[in-house]
Amino acid sequence: MKKKEWFSPEKLKGIPKNQLLIGGLAGVLLLVIALPTEQKKQQETELSQGKESGVEQPAANYSGYEKELERKLEEILTAMEGVGKVEVMITLQDNGEQVLEKDISRNSQEVTEEGEVKRNTYESQYQEETVFVKESGNEGQPFIAKESVPAVEGVLVVAEGGGNGKVAKNISDAVLALFPVEVHKIKVVKMN
Repeated sequence: MKKKEWFSPEKLKGIPKNQLLIGGLAGVLLLVIALPTEQKKQQETELSQGKESGVEQPAANYSGYEKELERKLEEILTAMEGVGKVEVMITLQDNGEQVLEKDISRNSQEVTEEGEVKRNTYESQYQEETVFVKESGNEGQPFIAKESVPAVEGVLVVAEGGGNGKVAKNISDAVLALFPVEVHKIKVVKMN
């Protein structure tokens, strides 16, 4: 039994040259479309870095912000009398907010005619577009007019001196002075 080949040089001889040329060009075109360009690779890299650093997203990733607040609070509380060794956990309410700059245009027109026939015309038009910052060769990113950091939801302080009522009160007062949180969302406990 003879093996059937789907491609052989004899089959190519029966195909006109212009069809071969068109098929070859179509193959090259598909290859060019399928291969990512350097610009596309760069955009994908920036996009993935933006997701990691929180720059691209409206709700940014603030785990670094949270850790920095915890570190600073631990440093301050450790320096207080009677507190001793401290560990702090801070929870954030949300991921903050980024307000994009908008280009707003409003038009209105009002025509009132009185005479034999009374005619009133009122037109209003509202248009809003996001402002983009152009970067060299890139489409650009939205211009952020205002960015607010996330609000602190709650604070847990585990301290060696947390069992002492006076020290626990001083720790709570310090946290209240630093963060706009409600008293019932601050917990001070004694460390093992």
